[in-house]
Amino acid sequence: MDLYSPVTALQGIGPARAKQLEKLDIRSIYDLIAYFPRTYEDRTKMVALRDLEVDVPACFEAMVIRAPKTAHIRKGLSITKLTVADNTAKLDLVYFNQPYAADQLKYGETYIFYGMLTGDYAHFQMQNPAFESPDRPGIRTRRIMPVYSLTAGITNALLSKCIRQALDACLAHMPELLPQGVRERYDLCSAQDAYANIHEPKDFTALDRARKRLIFEEFFLFSAGLQLMRNRRTKVCTEPYKRCELAPFYDALPFTLTGAQQRAIGQIAEDFLKGTPMNRLLQGDVGSGKTMVAAAAAYLCVQNGRQAALMAPTEILAEQHHKSLASLFEAFQIPCGLLTGSTTAAEKRRIKEQLADGSLPFVVGTHALLTEDVQFARLDLVIADEQHRFGVAQRATLSQKGSKPHLLVMSATPIPRTLALMVYGDLDVSVLDELPPGRQVIDTFLVGESMRPRINAFIRKHAAAGNQIYVVCPAVEESELDSLKSAEVWAQSLQQIVFPDLRVGLLHGKLKPAEKERIMGQFSQHELDILVATTVIEVGVDVPNATLIVIENADRFGLSQLHQLRGRVGRGKDKSYCVLFSGNKNEQTQARLKALCKTNDGFKIAEEDLALRGPGDFFGSRQHGLPQFKAANLSLDMALLSQAKEAAEQALSDPAYADDPTFPAMQARIGNLFRDESNIFN
Repeated sequence: MDLYSPVTALQGIGPARAKQLEKLDIRSIYDLIAYFPRTYEDRTKMVALRDLEVDVPACFEAMVIRAPKTAHIRKGLSITKLTVADNTAKLDLVYFNQPYAADQLKYGETYIFYGMLTGDYAHFQMQNPAFESPDRPGIRTRRIMPVYSLTAGITNALLSKCIRQALDACLAHMPELLPQGVRERYDLCSAQDAYANIHEPKDFTALDRARKRLIFEEFFLFSAGLQLMRNRRTKVCTEPYKRCELAPFYDALPFTLTGAQQRAIGQIAEDFLKGTPMNRLLQGDVGSGKTMVAAAAAYLCVQNGRQAALMAPTEILAEQHHKSLASLFEAFQIPCGLLTGSTTAAEKRRIKEQLADGSLPFVVGTHALLTEDVQFARLDLVIADEQHRFGVAQRATLSQKGSKPHLLVMSATPIPRTLALMVYGDLDVSVLDELPPGRQVIDTFLVGESMRPRINAFIRKHAAAGNQIYVVCPAVEESELDSLKSAEVWAQSLQQIVFPDLRVGLLHGKLKPAEKERIMGQFSQHELDILVATTVIEVGVDVPNATLIVIENADRFGLSQLHQLRGRVGRGKDKSYCVLFSGNKNEQTQARLKALCKTNDGFKIAEEDLALRGPGDFFGSRQHGLPQFKAANLSLDMALLSQAKEAAEQALSDPAYADDPTFPAMQARIGNLFRDESNIFN
């Protein structure tokens, strides 16, 4: 039996039990050992009966002073009652459907109990407390008890028993993945001690050391895997670009680029000179000018006699990019094509011919670029806008139309830099942390339902001035979430009751793509005054005439998501506003929403969101297929992340590391973690 034997190799786990465990992603013995508790109960502290507190779990030692009696109330329901006492008080215990308690709890014998007091001074009692003899080692009492996430048919006791079996069978053979020098430098316990104490900690000091070791190990393996992916990339050779003068490009712009934009362009230009394919993430807040950086990259590509393609997630966004870039590239006699689902058949045919013969050096498009009949003569730069809308496979499909092309992915979702290095660790990261001059600050207000009449008047005022309004709802249909504003019902209410004289549209993710495009086109052309929508408008929509966004049930959104929604306004010359409706009085929720009102800095908001909500928002849309963490919590363990990342990079930079006895086990584990990334070690 080894670590990767199926769980059925253990006694008492047959096919049916194995199927239940599989729902917890437990298939092998190692999966059992690496299934860490979600929390722990401190059952080490003993208290006297008189010191028990209502609703506070505790351990106590007491003697049975009234023999257990079981009554069968009705078919399938039995109640066992008894009384216990110590030298401070006595207490009634009640067991539901546990008749064995009457057989095991003997009159006049003393036991250790663990449970929670209920009732009041008139009658305290305890229901279903765990118990065991004080003469035996503590299994359910007098210990730190692990509590696991469970599924139907699997109890905490059963899972603990399975894990105990797995530890007995294989803990002695647990491979050490961290070099001895790393363990000594960062004061880390051995792998065997870590896995033993994460499940059955001797004390809280041992538990803390186990957690530290396992978190460090996860980050070390993850960082090493990403570094190996980067190393693999640097082995791929491509023809380096000739150094091009960027002054003509800068001179053609009607504005001066920010220092951050120029820095990012410089990083991209250097990538082009290296002779290896660029893999770079361009991360910038809403309005930070990512498109102009992408334009500079395309300019350098075309100046070197090659083709560039920019892929956008929607037709509207693709059309916006084409409109701004085509006019810019016209100054350099560089034609720029547009290829979307709506492009006419004749135009599609013409563009495909020009891409195939190389006469069209730059194209902007949607998923239409991915079809088999779109071929390039020399595609050498792939730009993916709003990268989280595209999976790895889609980016790869476009990249395969060229020979080892450079890749630039753009994201308008600010992510704290340390976290970005983990989410996009296989990419180099450029950050646009400055907004162009003249970009206006959006005033944001948090209001309750009592302000509804004033906000409705505010909406009417903006519409009367010829401006447009977004109204964002968290749900599409009324049945989805009872207490939330639904887009369908709210749009109907606004159109028929509140603003019958205004033009109200409805946009949500359940509509067909063509219908979404049609409605968004109506709003862009000012054929609608108010657009009621779900978060489908979160990214990429650019309507300079929109000056007000009202977000219903704002507490149901993450801060970074609210910031993205807010970025839909403030894109024109008129002063813009964001109104957050929330009836949630929770202090943390109020503090979170007020933080959005205080700043327009997306990176500060992202830091706040990470601290308050953890990394879920950022990882929710990640499509890398990279592993999730079992022990680590990115919002709490950032210091260990930095240490482990540094340790991994140092280890891999040392040629002697390949001869370290821990190297094969580390290599195997990383290969398993990154199994979707083939040939990671090549």
